[in-house]
Amino acid sequence: MLAARIHEWGQEPVLEEVPEPELRPGHSVVEVTAAAVAHLDLTVAGGEFPLRPPLPYIPGAEGAGRIIASERFPANASVRIRGAGVGVERDGLWAERALVPDEALQVVDEQLPAPLVASYFANCATPYAALHDVGRLQAGERVLVTGAGGAVGRVAVQLASAAGAEVLGIEADAERAAAIPAGAVRLVGSDPEDLLAELRALGPADLLVDLVGGALLPRLLTGALRPGARAVLVGYVAGTRLEIELPALIDADVRLLPMNLMHRGDGLEAAARELLALIAGGELTLSLDELPLRELPLALARLRDGGGRFVVVP
Repeated sequence: MLAARIHEWGQEPVLEEVPEPELRPGHSVVEVTAAAVAHLDLTVAGGEFPLRPPLPYIPGAEGAGRIIASERFPANASVRIRGAGVGVERDGLWAERALVPDEALQVVDEQLPAPLVASYFANCATPYAALHDVGRLQAGERVLVTGAGGAVGRVAVQLASAAGAEVLGIEADAERAAAIPAGAVRLVGSDPEDLLAELRALGPADLLVDLVGGALLPRLLTGALRPGARAVLVGYVAGTRLEIELPALIDADVRLLPMNLMHRGDGLEAAARELLALIAGGELTLSLDELPLRELPLALARLRDGGGRFVVVP
């Protein structure tokens, strides 16, 4: 069967033929119908994550599939795949078929599109947790979202607006900025001084949901938030280091709140099911790009460039 495998940390995955998975106790063999391509997968493959699967390994921490063989689940059942170390401590889902621990499987409605099942949790639970569980958003507050034109950013904007917040969305790329949902104030560009000037004219924010990191983040922390504001740190596609003058941060009186979905995932299952229902009902929009497994290199290149969230399918 075809799979993408990492042979060395920091190297690109190799598309190659690998042996078929064989059923063993406590596991199921699934046909992978869609697999998410996410920043977590890139971090693990780069060897930078605290957990490392033995090399060579198949990435892919979240996906959808159909049961081929199992002692626990009926044949042909549609399942969501996430957790139990899949793609993080053991082989993942960038393959045509996979051996998956039973505890990582959840039966889902077979009418739901596989790409949605494969990717909705991280893309929707992440902004939900950032806004509500960590950020403690209140109706009437002003929320600043960086990377607001990306897949997660767009969900964050929608959820914040639905909660009664005033939303300001920052997006460096003009084309992606056009995709920021209606109702948000759109701030386009990457020059910190220009963006700060616009933000000062609008007034300070109560909550920052930062999805990108990079050089803009310290400027926002000390120049765009009101004293006592919360800053939820989620992503770092624009840069992984935060350098800030401590006197300026103390003067700003802003609370820094890192948000790690892996530590919170189990507690978000109920909220995630509600979010999935909103997507299925058209009340919440999740934007995804779908590519065949053989075009995985293209999906990875676009993901690194901030071009969207992807799923690969057989």
